[in-house]
Amino acid sequence: MFAFQIIVIVFCLFSAFRVWQKISAHAIGKRWGAFWLMFWLGVGAVVALPWTTSLLAARLGVTRGVDLVIYVAVIGLFYLVFRLTLKIEKLEGNITRLVREMALSANGQQASLDEERKTKN
Repeated sequence: MFAFQIIVIVFCLFSAFRVWQKISAHAIGKRWGAFWLMFWLGVGAVVALPWTTSLLAARLGVTRGVDLVIYVAVIGLFYLVFRLTLKIEKLEGNITRLVREMALSANGQQASLDEERKTKN
């Protein structure tokens, strides 16, 4: 095994351990936690057994294993960007609604204070 493989495998195991800690602490959901656990363990497996990508690529009709890895990585990254964009749009909508409610609430309180001042005078 090469030094590169050992370093990457240790990093993947460390990352998988940290994901497990976050799942246990309920810092991330089980679904995303399972995704990240599979991701880091998969990366470790591919680095430990690099011939597996060539074997899988041949079965899928891709010429080289590294090409398959790049295709899957690009598709996965685009999907994650899509999910993040949806989440950001939802958060922006929630913030807009909250600010409107706070503004209307503050405006209503100000109006009631103005009415109280008028009745006192």
